[in-house]
Amino acid sequence: MATDAHAYPYAFHVALDGNGVNGLEGMAGVCLFRYDPHGNRYAWKIRYFDGIGAGHAVSIDPTGRLGFLGNAGQHLLFYDALTLAEVARQSTLAFECPRSSVQGSTHLVWTGPRQFLTAIGDHFYSCDVNRLDSPERLVPHGAKLPHAMRRTASGRYVVYGSMDQPADRHQGEARHIGIWDLETGEVRMVDLPATCWHIVQHPREDLVYAVSFRAAPQDGHDYHEWGMAWLKEYVFEIDIAHGRVRRHWVAGRDIPAHINSDVVLSDSEVVFCNGGSQTVIGVSLENMASWRIIVDEKPGMAEQLQHPREVAGTVTGALARGNIVTNSRHFVGALKVSRGALLDSIYGCQISADQTLMFTANRGLNRISVYDYPSGDLRLHAPMPELQDYFPWMEPSTDPRLGFHHAALLG
Repeated sequence: MATDAHAYPYAFHVALDGNGVNGLEGMAGVCLFRYDPHGNRYAWKIRYFDGIGAGHAVSIDPTGRLGFLGNAGQHLLFYDALTLAEVARQSTLAFECPRSSVQGSTHLVWTGPRQFLTAIGDHFYSCDVNRLDSPERLVPHGAKLPHAMRRTASGRYVVYGSMDQPADRHQGEARHIGIWDLETGEVRMVDLPATCWHIVQHPREDLVYAVSFRAAPQDGHDYHEWGMAWLKEYVFEIDIAHGRVRRHWVAGRDIPAHINSDVVLSDSEVVFCNGGSQTVIGVSLENMASWRIIVDEKPGMAEQLQHPREVAGTVTGALARGNIVTNSRHFVGALKVSRGALLDSIYGCQISADQTLMFTANRGLNRISVYDYPSGDLRLHAPMPELQDYFPWMEPSTDPRLGFHHAALLG
């Protein structure tokens, strides 16, 4: 569908990884969703890229013209932010081999219109989109498996979360975030009681908020085919200059705050969406104690019955990831995390710059929604097309979800 940038002032970019419950093994594409709040109108454009796998996160350069599709397929992939046309790609295997196939350059930090920092293998690299074949190797990152990256308000520090590492010699829980001082070159790790994949930076202070991501390794050791852990979750407020936790929030395991994806900051809250628990949660910045469910997109039984192919894809995908006999507690725990729903949920969530709108991308229901913020009142549910529209060789009975993951919002 055509998307006129002037007619639709908001541009919501969402990474796509195809159907299934393991986005680290799927396809790679981008959905550009445009929205006009005055007429409540929308338009969309979708593009999958051949030869690229495991699309994970999108990031738009400071000029708003160039998009990055971070992925776990060991490629750097850049696209035109208006047309979704491919601009450049580069195999990172030319520079370093990762410890496992789920490790890739999923996130980056822009340092200019076409310049950026990202993790490749065991190191950080400085890259230029115009010269992707000749990056500069910088410092070792020191993390188990580096993930989300943010630059702090002062510009001095790059802070990054970490995934649990499935590689044999290095496997195990990360339970740390990394801090890279760009002035001194020093890299430090902040130890935490739980792994944090995703973080967001404070707009004025050198503070970062890290949200825990609790995974249950299959058979007690397999962090490649992990399950959703029914354990308490955390939000840590971390003083980056001193490398220490200043405050933190804890959610008992019954609170639907599991398997977070996008983390954003408003003037009053840390806001994060939860693909496992079907919610968007807000935690008060004032006291790091009060919290609320801003949005709950958990489908009821009737709605799940309207999505039989998606439910079948979720169930078979889960059964393919682990032995139900030896890992029965993980399957039960996953049902507790999802509150009985047989679909995953919101992986993309962004708040507009004026903090009046919130956009969500629901993987399980294959739809994009727009809400008023901070009230959480619904403005729009927009159903998205089926995966078969872009891969006609797929059987009509196949799970039709596009595979929404991390998002970015312009406008």
